[in-house]
Amino acid sequence: MAAEHPTARAWYRAHNGSVVAAYLEHRGLAEAENETETERFFMNVVLCRVLYAHTLVAAPGISLGPLRPPAPFLGDPRLGMTGIFLQLSRVLPDEYPLGGTVRSHLDSEIGFGRLLDFGVIVPRLQQLYEWSALELSAPGLLDCVRDGSPVYAWPFEDRRVWQPPRSAAIRMVHRALPPARFGATPRT
Repeated sequence: MAAEHPTARAWYRAHNGSVVAAYLEHRGLAEAENETETERFFMNVVLCRVLYAHTLVAAPGISLGPLRPPAPFLGDPRLGMTGIFLQLSRVLPDEYPLGGTVRSHLDSEIGFGRLLDFGVIVPRLQQLYEWSALELSAPGLLDCVRDGSPVYAWPFEDRRVWQPPRSAAIRMVHRALPPARFGATPRT
């Protein structure tokens, strides 16, 4: 029956379940590759964004807090809206191996990507990973975040790149979309 009437939540469970399983299974390879800092950074960005897109349809209270009503529409993969998370120009590199530094890539990122990452997703990272670990039955996902910073093939000591840049727009987004208080269970 589920195949005849697919839901966005079921699609994300299948998609993100396989993505997370691959990330966890191959974490050692990612760490041993001696990839550049920039490549490891983008591995974390992709993981954060696919997890976030899932919360839009399955846990809108986590994804958009008080503005949760449009979240399921924004995250529904059947409507083509989710492509915005990974297809923003200059967010993900066009070629590998990557040149430049994390900072140079962040500096060239367009404004919406920066607002999405630093204004909306980063303040919810710990909660996002905790929810996703439960939703996907993937407790190992909790080893990919520490104190609200992504740590998949990334040293916690280098968490400074996850700190939002000084920006009036990001401060405005933080005020408009505050994450649920730590320990509080947001409405989903």
